Amino acid sequence: MKLELKNSLSVKLLRVVLLSALIVGVVLSCAQIVFDAYKTRQAVASDAQRILDMFRDPSTQAVYSLDREMGMQVIEGLFQDDAVRMASIGHPHEAMLAQKTRELQHSNSRWLTDLILGQERTFTTQLVGRGPYSEYYGDLSITLDTATYGKGFIVSSVIIFISGVLRAMAMALVLYLVYHWLLTKPLSRIIEHLTEINPDRPSAHKIPQLKGHEKNELGVWINTANQLLESIERNTHLRHEAENSLLRMAQYDFLTGLPNRQQLQQQLDKILVDAGKLQRRVAVLCVGLDDFKGINEQFSYQAGDQLLLALADRLRAHSGRLGALARLGGDQFALVQADIEQPYEAAELAQSILDDLEAAFALDHQQIRLRATIGITLFPEDGDSTEKLLQKAEQTMTLAKTRSRNRYQFYIASVDTEMRRRRELEKDLRDALIRDQFYLVYQPQISYRDHRVVGVEALIRWQHPEHGLVPPDLFIPLAEQNGTIIAIGEWVLDQACKQLREWHDQGFDLRMAVNLSTVQLHHAELPRVVNNLLQMYRLPPRSLELEVTETGLMEDISTAAQHLLSLRRSGALIAIDDFGTGYSSLSYLKSLPLDKIKIDKSFVQDLLDDDDDATIVRAIIQLGKSLGMQVIAEGVETAEQEAYIISEGCHEGQGYHYSKPLPARELSAYLKQAQRSNAAIL
Repeated sequence: MKLELKNSLSVKLLRVVLLSALIVGVVLSCAQIVFDAYKTRQAVASDAQRILDMFRDPSTQAVYSLDREMGMQVIEGLFQDDAVRMASIGHPHEAMLAQKTRELQHSNSRWLTDLILGQERTFTTQLVGRGPYSEYYGDLSITLDTATYGKGFIVSSVIIFISGVLRAMAMALVLYLVYHWLLTKPLSRIIEHLTEINPDRPSAHKIPQLKGHEKNELGVWINTANQLLESIERNTHLRHEAENSLLRMAQYDFLTGLPNRQQLQQQLDKILVDAGKLQRRVAVLCVGLDDFKGINEQFSYQAGDQLLLALADRLRAHSGRLGALARLGGDQFALVQADIEQPYEAAELAQSILDDLEAAFALDHQQIRLRATIGITLFPEDGDSTEKLLQKAEQTMTLAKTRSRNRYQFYIASVDTEMRRRRELEKDLRDALIRDQFYLVYQPQISYRDHRVVGVEALIRWQHPEHGLVPPDLFIPLAEQNGTIIAIGEWVLDQACKQLREWHDQGFDLRMAVNLSTVQLHHAELPRVVNNLLQMYRLPPRSLELEVTETGLMEDISTAAQHLLSLRRSGALIAIDDFGTGYSSLSYLKSLPLDKIKIDKSFVQDLLDDDDDATIVRAIIQLGKSLGMQVIAEGVETAEQEAYIISEGCHEGQGYHYSKPLPARELSAYLKQAQRSNAAIL
């Protein structure tokens, strides 16, 4: 194709060169004119000095002799010069001996020359007698009209300006012709050859070398362009494949093939627009798997990927009820239910998903069960944008997991408030230990062999200055998240060991039970801390009992086993807490160095009314006996519950039936009373 003349490089270059040359010529000419103005001003001063020198002596003689006639003759002589507009002879403090003035000369260029040279300029010389006294007689003053000088300055400036511009334009034209011959013309020929290239087969037509340009930049450019055309043709199909692959990667999850978060946002944007027009509800469900990290570590990450693929297939089974389905990342999925009328429709979908997960997944000849927690937000009640709905659905799912799992939860207005309160508590938690806001309470543990108090469990409490008593199930997870649980746990161990030492000194033969968080259990320094405390407070072996949860053990079973062995060597007892609520297997229980099983209170509370709970309690007691472990039931609140677990062979009990958790001083009184009661029975 051919370029229009106005768009050609030559014309643009000509414009630029001419404009640049014009600017340079004008600037240089103006500089010359400024210098010429300076010389003209100097010429005015020089002429004035010459005139003053010429008439100094006759003026001195006239003023000395006070000869007014002679003074006027001198003045008339001065006015023979056309530039002199005013002249005077005399003493400055007396009447002038002689003076004369005439009008300014008329000139069309005065408006300009007056700005540059001034309208008129006055010069003065002193009239002094000859030596030896050199007496001062007065002054000779003249005022020169600059019009005469201005006319010459204007003529000279016009000549300088025009000649400067013409010289610059001539040089610019020469430079343009050289550039056009050496560069623009060869480039035009190259462009003609480029227009003949077939985009589908770019290497079929090569650009020929230009004569005389084989070794300069144009020659190198032509060779490089020809190589580039060959490379383009070789890689065109690879580029198309890469573009298709990148497009899919940008919009779909690599593992499951489901849309990713970015694609989901685009789909949800369209769904919300349509729902807004039709005034219909939209539900966004965020599905998060429970304890998926434990499954990855128990089996393998490859097995985890296979489970995610299988889960994606099960979620696709609901596609008939969905407007969109996507994987948000990790173990989180999102489902969009469009065009619904009532929130219960979203609840039905969520429950059907949870019901589907009841069926185990077959993986390498093993049956694995997945559980999930679902957060639900509704349009338009909970938000009017994709970002708000997704964010609130994820927040709701996360919050629901902290309360209980394997359920669905709708977003409520209090979620934001509770999230903010949790953040404030997390911030305050960092300083709670320093500000002495924690304290311990102790709950007695009763042996069913002789109904004596054989141990106490240390329980931490946080007295917040603004929020009052903060439940441990709220602040312990926060402490595990921000890392303060290590320092808090060491404080609890230290205070519990110190108190146990005091009770031993008072004659009470007790065992102290202390709960360990999951983070503490996997902390490498824990065995050393426990060993140092036992030695520092001179506590006998097996007087400190460390309670760990099932879920904490199963997160990393091998590391947990090593730490438990180290704790055992230091002389501590190991108890598994909340037994029956997790997913441990008998093989793991046999391989772990455990001394005691603690039945969770949720089973004890309803064992008289719920046959399933009674069966679980009975099975746990029998399991403990078969493994040679002590069994303790927590949450014993009635005599009937106590009678049942004793009849089944439970060794110890703990709960409100015996005592609520008490501060150390009140528990000391309780121990003394129990000691007196036992002595009376004996």
